[in-house]
Amino acid sequence: MSAIVEKTIKSIRAISAEAITNAKSGHTGLPMGCAPLGYTLFANHLIFDGNRPDFLNRDRFILSAGHGSMLQYSLLHLFGYNVSMEDIKNFRQLGSICAGHPERGVCEGVEVSTGPLGQGFANAVGMAIAQTKMAKKYNKKGFPIFDHHVYVLMGDGCMMEGISSEAASLAGNLKLNKLIAIYDDNDISIDGSTDITFTEDVGKRFQAFGWDVLKVEDGNNLEEIDKAISKAKQSKSKPTLIICKTQIGYGTPLVGTAKIHGTPMTDGEWQRTKEILGWENQPFTIDDDVYFHCRLLADKKRQVIAQWDSMFQEYCQKHTYLAKQLKKQLSTQPKKLFKAKNFAHIAKKDGATRNYSGEVLNTLAKMLPNICGGSADLAESNCVVLKNGGDYSAKNYLGRNIHFGVREQAMGAVLNGIAAYGGFKVFGGTFFVFSDYLKAMMRMSCLMQLPVTYVLTHDSIGVGEDGPTHEPIEQLAGLRTMPDLTVFRPADLKETEYAWCYSVGNGVPTALVLSRQKLKYVENTHKDLDKGGYIYSPCKGTPDVILISCGSELNVAVKAQQILQQEGIKAQVVSMYCTQLFDKQSDEYKQKVLPNSVRARVAMEASCDNVWYKYVGIDGAVIGMNSFGTSAPFATLFDLYGFTAENMAQKARELVKK
Repeated sequence: MSAIVEKTIKSIRAISAEAITNAKSGHTGLPMGCAPLGYTLFANHLIFDGNRPDFLNRDRFILSAGHGSMLQYSLLHLFGYNVSMEDIKNFRQLGSICAGHPERGVCEGVEVSTGPLGQGFANAVGMAIAQTKMAKKYNKKGFPIFDHHVYVLMGDGCMMEGISSEAASLAGNLKLNKLIAIYDDNDISIDGSTDITFTEDVGKRFQAFGWDVLKVEDGNNLEEIDKAISKAKQSKSKPTLIICKTQIGYGTPLVGTAKIHGTPMTDGEWQRTKEILGWENQPFTIDDDVYFHCRLLADKKRQVIAQWDSMFQEYCQKHTYLAKQLKKQLSTQPKKLFKAKNFAHIAKKDGATRNYSGEVLNTLAKMLPNICGGSADLAESNCVVLKNGGDYSAKNYLGRNIHFGVREQAMGAVLNGIAAYGGFKVFGGTFFVFSDYLKAMMRMSCLMQLPVTYVLTHDSIGVGEDGPTHEPIEQLAGLRTMPDLTVFRPADLKETEYAWCYSVGNGVPTALVLSRQKLKYVENTHKDLDKGGYIYSPCKGTPDVILISCGSELNVAVKAQQILQQEGIKAQVVSMYCTQLFDKQSDEYKQKVLPNSVRARVAMEASCDNVWYKYVGIDGAVIGMNSFGTSAPFATLFDLYGFTAENMAQKARELVKK
């Protein structure tokens, strides 16, 4: 190891530890133990340009062990990204781009937000999938446009989380040879030595998943690290795991202990660390020769990128059509897709909204060739099969139907990875009740504003005979309270069309909650579909009562309206199929749909009732679920739990008489 390399690694350790100590918050252990690994990766292998963080063929790096964020910030700072020493000095403080965990869209050079352990690893699998699809479509002989690697650094916690096994199994099956995972194997977690819970042979586990496995016995041996990464890059048919033995908190008086994992050092411990490292610099100061060394390395990478730029210019001339397709695929401009002519061919008949969804999805897939996705082994039931789309596999990277297997967690995180890579509109399906498995990944979709569409079928006690384990009750309320997730529960074909077009056209995280049972076809020509809530079936004059519903229960509300009309009670039906969109509308529009003058309101939905009180007010009534369901035909269950026109009409009568 040369003197300047040793000094650079020392600087990475020192600045990382100083920032964490200064913040009195953070995780010192990983940056200190992995500094040699991080340096070797950034200096010798990653191709990137800090001035062009979105360079198309850059190597992707994901810090799955996101708690070690100061390692990444230090490396980004030294190698020319827009991360200043002032940013680092304000680590974990309000307004700093150096947040407690890496955040996509906040700090340049951060590909995905990480912190929930194991998710970053699964994101990396998604990015590797995206790379294979892009390479297969656009690379031509002599023009390797997409020829980069995806690197992910993970820790013991990532390895323990079940999502890592789900994602690793999928990656091995797909032979993602451009994926290189580096395991910071330091034998310590928050509770102490990992052997209290984690004694398996990780290498053999990954070999069983179909990975190549390499070992670095000394995490401070740069030559050993370099050789392992170089060998991993040569893999032709398998992803590679590099198990790197490190010492958590290396260079601190707390080395090798659980205390250094997630607790900042005291001032005294920091002073002792400086003595151990031989660090005599002024606070938050790195010597010029270290900067010069890292900038030289960065300049060499720019030379490689310049060669790619030249190649790409020639590619655009020789493969003009593909170049135009690529530009179009990478465009993030919203698309106006909701046009009647686009969906005119879909049969106008009774059907479950999951079936409507399948027809709409396949129509959009013909218009947008970058749509791809699948389900957690439920493609036919979720109606998410792209006809003539082909199955994505190690033998067909162009396939648009991705089979995730029974791996909801990996599916969500992989979809996030593909979406973060760019150029794709992705979807993933499962039964709505299993959105509980997906929720953490859906949350990350929203945090990163990634355009993932979650297709969640079998939406209520309408599941019927499968019983309470498969009948979602509380899930709708949970998803509707998730910031930045747009949740649609359509009642008919036209609402389903708009929901899909909104999701795909606007590029936002969306959940489509769809029925298993058939619903009556309605010729919906309403112009206010984009408002999320609208007057679905009006009455003449000022209504006596407003009936609010969505999904399969909207048909019930219309029947209740008819019953009340025969009795001389004027009822108006409101479809509230997307509460988030409705809540964003003007007060004037909200008053049009739910006027303050009409206090008699009844809401009905076959799920948890607490979302609806904000719309019915203190004088209204809600018909919902406050218990789990049971096993019986869905019509029997709707009668049992009061989701009938007669019950809704009775509630309305009672309110009108008050």
